[in-house]
Amino acid sequence: MNKVFIVANKEFHDGLRNRWFVSITLIFAVLSLGLSYYGTVVSGSIGVASLSSTIASLASLAVFLIPLIALLVSYDSFVGEQESGTLLLLLTYPISKTQLLIGKFVGQGGIIALATLLGFGTSAALLSYQQGIENVAPAFTLFISSAILLGLSFTALAYLISLLVNEKSKAAGLALVLWFFFALVFDLALLAVLVGTEDVISQHGLTYIMLLNPADVFRLVNFAALDATDVNGVLAMTIQTSASPAQLFVTLLLWVIMPLTIANFIFKKSKI
Repeated sequence: MNKVFIVANKEFHDGLRNRWFVSITLIFAVLSLGLSYYGTVVSGSIGVASLSSTIASLASLAVFLIPLIALLVSYDSFVGEQESGTLLLLLTYPISKTQLLIGKFVGQGGIIALATLLGFGTSAALLSYQQGIENVAPAFTLFISSAILLGLSFTALAYLISLLVNEKSKAAGLALVLWFFFALVFDLALLAVLVGTEDVISQHGLTYIMLLNPADVFRLVNFAALDATDVNGVLAMTIQTSASPAQLFVTLLLWVIMPLTIANFIFKKSKI
């Protein structure tokens, strides 16, 4: 455990010194504050939107930004160090591959978690000032926790990519393809199937299919906890048909554990 902590501490402090951390935090903060305060512009007014509307807007933003950032931060975690020769050097020390992988995951995951907390926490602070912390805290605790899990799930997926290829450029390309698939293509394909088959897929069946995409699970976690009377259209339908937030939260957690477990298996079997 001490070896894992040493690797995690190094990765975390390297991340803090990286301009990525400041950029990510500022992007999250500016966009979340903008959505929180100017979310009512479409209705002809300026001011803090309702809690449900704000969470729905932030979730729609986070589902694109967080996976992309997690992949860009982590895609070269192993293939990059292998190309530079530092990975082989690290493995000459008395540390197992599992300890190295977990240490990297904890350190880089900590950076994603801290940036998410600080960035979206600004929006929570604004809403707490306007509506009271007792009303805002439960919803934002769920939102930020699930956003962190979303980032961790794509960090684990990035490790899979980094361990399956032998060139950094290929890892970068596959990371972008993976983001494009989960953030855009999956939902478009699902929509095309729904339109083409009409009533073949039930609302519950739709929810189960969405569980195959961690980005959609993140949406469902947050939409299931919203007030359906304050959200219209497709979002309202999603709220009514999704499983409980606890079940969806566990599913999102599995999206972190399973890719990380597979990545660890591949890493242990690989020959450096």
